[in-house]
Amino acid sequence: MIPIKDYPGPRRSLPVVTWGIIIINVIVFLYQVSLGPDAQEFMFAYSVVPAGLLHGIPQTSLPGAPHTPFLTPNPVYLTLITSMFMHAGWLHIGGNMLFLYIFGDNVEDRMGHFPYLIFYLVCGIVASLVQSFASSTGQASVIPSLGASGAIAGVLAAYLIMFPLAGVRTIIFIFIFFTFVTLPAYILIGVWFLLQLFDSVASLGAAQQGMGGVAYLAHVGGFLTGLIITLLWRPRHQPPADISYPYFPRHPNATDPTRW
Repeated sequence: MIPIKDYPGPRRSLPVVTWGIIIINVIVFLYQVSLGPDAQEFMFAYSVVPAGLLHGIPQTSLPGAPHTPFLTPNPVYLTLITSMFMHAGWLHIGGNMLFLYIFGDNVEDRMGHFPYLIFYLVCGIVASLVQSFASSTGQASVIPSLGASGAIAGVLAAYLIMFPLAGVRTIIFIFIFFTFVTLPAYILIGVWFLLQLFDSVASLGAAQQGMGGVAYLAHVGGFLTGLIITLLWRPRHQPPADISYPYFPRHPNATDPTRW
């Protein structure tokens, strides 16, 4: 399922933090691509490597680490932040930035710019820590973890609490066919989280064997962090009295999608 537009209601302000995060991610990725063969070394230096993070050792100093001209941030714990702005490929960054663009703006609008930024970073940091502790032994401990998906999972959790009945225009793929449907946010995000939960259990075996892949545990950790924080702060995130957020469906026979 790929979301392409949401209808949660009007915003009070421009989502400058969300747009800023997207721009930084794109700039870092384009720089990474421009490095050519050195891109792998760049990712290794600034990603989260469990063996380095949990022992406070720069990952470029780990046994078997690739020779790289890039230096790991000092202290190494800064990789918890730098890794959030790096991606492994075009599909990786494209999918993450699409979800952030669709869901981040209205969460930022309700939280406020600075609290939203702190919320985003905290979700991403906890997501990386969860993945690191789950991959702390064996070959898995030297596999770098990177990407914004853990932080974005927290944003999805906040959206689920704040706009559960907002309509989300979605592309659904069924084998080689696809269709467009408008789903309530709680269905789209709920199904997404269940898939991450199931896949995180399956990924534990791959982590023990030292195989790379999608960091599903980071998604689960970021989502649960975002869920807890949003629920605790929920009284402070009530919609303003002068803004009416539409519910799904607002009108069963509406032909104008903006009414959903």
